[in-house]
Order: sequence, then C-alpha cells, then structure tokens
Amino acid sequence: MGGRGVVRVRLTVAERREELLRAAVEQISARGVAALRIADVASALGVSNALVLYHFSTKEKLVAAAFALAAEDDLAHLRGLLGRRTSALRRLRAAVRWYAPTGQAKGWRLWIEGWAAALREPALRDVTRDLDRRWKAAIAEVIVEGVAAGEFPCPDPEGAALRLTALLDGLAVQLTSYAGAVSRARAREWTDEALARELGLPRKALAGPRR
Repeated sequence: MGGRGVVRVRLTVAERREELLRAAVEQISARGVAALRIADVASALGVSNALVLYHFSTKEKLVAAAFALAAEDDLAHLRGLLGRRTSALRRLRAAVRWYAPTGQAKGWRLWIEGWAAALREPALRDVTRDLDRRWKAAIAEVIVEGVAAGEFPCPDPEGAALRLTALLDGLAVQLTSYAGAVSRARAREWTDEALARELGLPRKALAGPRR
C-alpha cells in the first residue's frame, strides 16, 4: 500500500473512555466480572493495558463505570418508550414487554453478573441500586398518569412498580441461568397477567399489537 500506515482517528478523552467502557461491557458479558482482566479490554481494542489504567486506575473502577454506562443505555431506552405520545397503558405495556426477559432487552446475563458482583463491590452496588430505583420511579410515574387520566384504578403505583420489577428480574434469572426451567411463552403470559393485575384491569385489556 505504498508504505502508508493505518491512519488512526484521535479520540477525545470522553470518546476514548466510552470506547473502553463499551468494550468492557462486551467483555463482561462474554467472560463474567470475576474472569475479566484489564488485558482483555485492551486487547479487544488493540490498545495497551497502560491506556486502560490511565482512564480507570483499577479493574473495580472500570467495571463500575461500565455498568453505569449500560444502566444509562437501558434507562434512555426506557424513557423513550415511556415518553411516547400515547396512552399510559400502551406505554407501560411496551416498557414491560421490552424489559421482560422474553422481550428485546439485551444484557440480562450482564446484569445478573452485576447483581452477583455487587454483593462484594460497594461501587457496583451503588450503580445497580440506582438503576433499580430509577426504573421503578419511571414506571410508577406513568402509572400515576394513567390513574389520573382514568385509564385504570391502580391504588399503589410505587408498590406495583416494585412488584413488577421483582417478577421480571426473577424471570430473567430463571430464563438466563436455568435453561428450560420456564418456557418463554409461559413467562410472557405471566408478565402480561401481572401487569393487568397490578393496574386493576382484565387480562384482555393488554391485547393488541406489540411494538
């Protein structure tokens, strides 16, 4: 090629950090938190270990920041679903079906890894707790909107959001960690039944095209 080398685009500090974090997310998903090495992230991008350590001085800080990035991605998608200009019921149905392990949400193995590692890492525990709190709050807010609009009579929006989250997280563990323990069809049925029950609606109220 005429002796010309590969031209590398110089990234800003913020762009480089995000590149490293997204590589870390991929590596955690593939290897798990315990097996992850700084060298794995560096190798995936063709950079030095020193560069990774320059931006994140320890593996623990890298992992916590990677999960924070993944959390923001999930929350951004959730806000997009809940911010649509349609009924509260349609928004809730879309959000729950996306978040459910039978839907299109990616990264359940990543978050199960995160929950396990959070038992030993305070920084990661803060990340997972914040994601959980913000997810419940977003769901509860739309339930309140639906009650105010007369769409459904849910008497306890915060409790409903907590119970829905607990069910979806539990189903995620079953479907991700224990193949065959619960069928995807049965899990989807339970998810729809739970949403209808929490909102005080008949199951048939959730019928309609999935978006």
